[in-house]
Amino acid sequence: MSTGPAGHAARSTVRPYSETDGVARDGAPLRTFLRTADGVAIDSVYEPGVSPSRDLVFVIAHGFTGDADRPHVRRVARTLARYGSVVTFSFRGHGASGGRSTVGDREVLDLAAVVGWARGLGHARVATVGFSMGGSVVLRHAAAGRDSGVDAVVSVSAPARWFYRGTAPMRRLHWLVTRPSGRLVGRYGLRTRIHHRRWDPVPPSPVEAVPRIAPTPLLIVHGDQDGYFPLDHPRMLAAAAGEHGELWVEAGMGHAENAAPEALLGRIGDWVVDRAD
Repeated sequence: MSTGPAGHAARSTVRPYSETDGVARDGAPLRTFLRTADGVAIDSVYEPGVSPSRDLVFVIAHGFTGDADRPHVRRVARTLARYGSVVTFSFRGHGASGGRSTVGDREVLDLAAVVGWARGLGHARVATVGFSMGGSVVLRHAAAGRDSGVDAVVSVSAPARWFYRGTAPMRRLHWLVTRPSGRLVGRYGLRTRIHHRRWDPVPPSPVEAVPRIAPTPLLIVHGDQDGYFPLDHPRMLAAAAGEHGELWVEAGMGHAENAAPEALLGRIGDWVVDRAD
């Protein structure tokens, strides 16, 4: 498995992020490659917020085939920057990060590296906000409880269980991941490098992880028009969370970052400011 950023050698540099306007730390945002526990280089971007909540940082975990520079990820970052500082990053196999995607398994190591970096920048409160695959990753990462280093968790459009094929988009995704021809489409058509090995062992599912998140505040968000995962997925997650979790079912919303309206992202920002401690 490659561990260098796509197309060039791994390095531990910090450089300005030129696409972000109006947000700076010591004159410029920070961009660097972080090393995961298994040696993969993760392209990561830190942007100080414009809100009074200087002690709060949001770590945004994108969905499958996304990356830190995708327009929908940038839109989420711009909105949440009103509520605190923001870290975006590209999961392994995505964007400029190294390695190959394991579609939610070893991505937990990517998130752990980024959360540790965000905490090391001096923030007293860290909240993870994940979408689709990223939503499953933030749930599994937070299952370490306080040891995860997070103070609030938001999972948007996440699956509750693995290997779901009940919708046409998920059947297409399984073809993309499991077939050599699908992985070629992923690499050259979607800029996503997918590992050819199947999970061994199969990681705990999101619904298995959720009960271990308490007492960290947890918000589960799902659209009632989600074409990938029907409403039994968020309801299973909410049932597993019990009293410490909160479920928002959003009328008319589809799937993940692309479908999340700015008003919803603002409500998520308000929820995190209120709950993270």
